Amino acid sequence: MIKNNKIAINIGKGILFFYLLVFLVSIFWTPYEPNEIMTSQKLLSPSFAHPLGTDNMGRDILSRLMEGSKYAIFLSFGTVSLALVLGAIIGASAGLLGGLVDEILMRFIDSLMAFPGILFAMMLVSVFGASLLNTIFAIGIISVPYFARVVRSGFLQVKNAQFVKSALVKGASPSYIAIKHIIPNIKNQLMVAIILSISQAILAESGLSYLGLGVRPPDPSWGRMLKESQTYFNQAPYYFIATGICLSLLVLGFTLYGEKFRNMRLREKVGR
Repeated sequence: MIKNNKIAINIGKGILFFYLLVFLVSIFWTPYEPNEIMTSQKLLSPSFAHPLGTDNMGRDILSRLMEGSKYAIFLSFGTVSLALVLGAIIGASAGLLGGLVDEILMRFIDSLMAFPGILFAMMLVSVFGASLLNTIFAIGIISVPYFARVVRSGFLQVKNAQFVKSALVKGASPSYIAIKHIIPNIKNQLMVAIILSISQAILAESGLSYLGLGVRPPDPSWGRMLKESQTYFNQAPYYFIATGICLSLLVLGFTLYGEKFRNMRLREKVGR
């Protein structure tokens, strides 16, 4: 089992390293201008000139997938950062202070969880408009309850430990105890949550863009590209297949890499 986990983790690392390389290269270079329309070359099959073919407007699919990696990675990390900060503040306050504060904050989190996440995100994007920042805000808000519950659970497990009680006796403030003593001891729980949330954010953004509520055209979003490619599947199946594989592999990479932190978390539980 351990050997299989190591293999999965290494595969995940390899996939993420590949996408990181693609992301860095796409900042400075793509084979073609991603948004350049060439109607004379639309729906060309994969060739040496266009390794993944062209789309219904003659745009190079490889260039658009490379450009789309910037939006996928930037949006997923921005979303998770927003959700982590807000969720950590709420979860830490509830777990550390307890009592009435815990009750009020958890009922607030429950109210957020009462709405189906993707529908709530769709509502927010519809109200504030489709853009990259609004998509980050919408997906980030629906991810807050998950981080709040993870952080609260970790704080409840650690706050009664002897080293935390010693810090309280010495007069340490709650914020100091949270930052210096509790958060370092729940970092593996947080890393598992972060990795899984990145995968979910990528899928959520793709879903919103598929519905026309994510990244605005003509900027390439993998979700919107899937929507476009579906229409031309019989004429150009390579368009749909390449985009689907690109999206699935990135999500798989984060999921497999998350095994590293799950293993660390399991070792912590066994050691206690």
